[in-house]
Amino acid sequence: MSDLYEYELGHASTVLCRDLLGLKEGETCIITADTESDFRVVNATASAAFSCGAKPMVITIPAPLGVGKAADPMLPSGALTAALKEADVWIEFNNKWLLYSTPYDIALEENPKMKHQCLVGMTSEMMVRCIGRIDHGLLSEFLKRVKDLTVRAKQWRFTTPAGGDVEFENSADKNRVYGMDDGYAREPGSHMMSGQIGWTPEWDTINGTIVFDGSISPPIGLLSKPVSLEVKRGNVERIEGGKEAGVFESWLKSFDDPQMFILAHVCWGFNPGAKLTGDILEDERVWGATEWGLGNIGSCLVLPDGIPAASHTDGICLNTSAWLDGEQLLREGEVVHPDLSDMARELLM
Repeated sequence: MSDLYEYELGHASTVLCRDLLGLKEGETCIITADTESDFRVVNATASAAFSCGAKPMVITIPAPLGVGKAADPMLPSGALTAALKEADVWIEFNNKWLLYSTPYDIALEENPKMKHQCLVGMTSEMMVRCIGRIDHGLLSEFLKRVKDLTVRAKQWRFTTPAGGDVEFENSADKNRVYGMDDGYAREPGSHMMSGQIGWTPEWDTINGTIVFDGSISPPIGLLSKPVSLEVKRGNVERIEGGKEAGVFESWLKSFDDPQMFILAHVCWGFNPGAKLTGDILEDERVWGATEWGLGNIGSCLVLPDGIPAASHTDGICLNTSAWLDGEQLLREGEVVHPDLSDMARELLM
């Protein structure tokens, strides 16, 4: 297994460092990993960064028991923060994400030149499928067109074969941000793997049934049975399904925070290589899926400071059908919009 995709992994790491990050001669590139990371990915990327003329530095920590600020007590925060404050580029390959941790917050605030690429939990296979084999230029153009349609639309309806049927409206609030991840990280700030567009609708208009039939992370991962959420005015009022529905509801209640039952955002998934694996980084980019988040809303979506909550969770709705102002964009996961269908077919070839 150590030779799995050995050559393809070298190509994918070169695409990441040369094409997406645009690493330059002499730049300091810090790669963070933990003891749950795929070190074939880590080492291949460090080699590719070095080949670009950059100065790679790999920092490996014991895998924390939590993510974000929940990881803070287990981090060598002083040393890690000091290193990140000097980085030109930071690639996150740790499985337990440092995104939104205290070292992350300080590094982004005090190192405004830093480009951060969040690729948490990246595996060799995922890197080959979702980075190395993608036409990133074409995907970027496709995502820009989808984002334009998304921003302009007012009335929305999503359905899924699993029983989902939810309607909502986009917000006219100028503090709502429409984020797009096309994989390119040429500008300072945080960037994610390609294939996602996310935004926060007008909460009071979100009504209907949302059915997660892919995964929920945290606290479950891959689902064995769908979990149904009855939503009124953006608030989850009832959760139904099998045993996993009970686990999910209990987890949300454990925080004793009403914000954990409020929908935080919705996202399109459009990475041609993504598969449902239980890794949320990949699951939320499965082609034709939609993702709903609950709980904390980051400042990247609601300016200026987001909306705090005790935690955050994301659930995947597979094979979505979607209508924007009555015009159909997706039919059970297939792109049918006349301005997008040809590009979608080319990307999926």
